[in-house]
This record gives sequence, C-alpha cells and structure tokens, in this order.
Amino acid sequence: MSQQLKVTLKKSGIGRSAYFTRVLKGMGLTKLNKTVVLPDTPEMRGMVNKVSHMVSLEEC
Repeated sequence: MSQQLKVTLKKSGIGRSAYFTRVLKGMGLTKLNKTVVLPDTPEMRGMVNKVSHMVSLEEC
C-alpha cells in the first residue's frame, strides 16, 4: 500500500444525509472539486468507502 491517498470531492453533499456531510467534513472536503491528501490508514480507507459514490480516489 502507498503512504498517502489523494481524494477529490466530485459530488456535493447537499441533499444527502447529514452522516455523509459529516464524513466529508472530517476528511477536509468542503467544496466541490477540492482535493486533499490523506494518510493511507484503515480509518481513512473506511471513510472513503462510505462516500465512494461522491469522491474519486488516487493513490500517490
């Protein structure tokens, strides 16, 4: 596994369950097309899996 994940928000959290918006905010994704670099940990992988339909993932 790589050391970092590059996650980009592709779909808005507006109109979604508050759960999804809290997960996105916890990852630092606040605006559309914003990209954040996160550590590749099981916790972050779990968060990405929960919102996988809203984000794009790239290993770097």
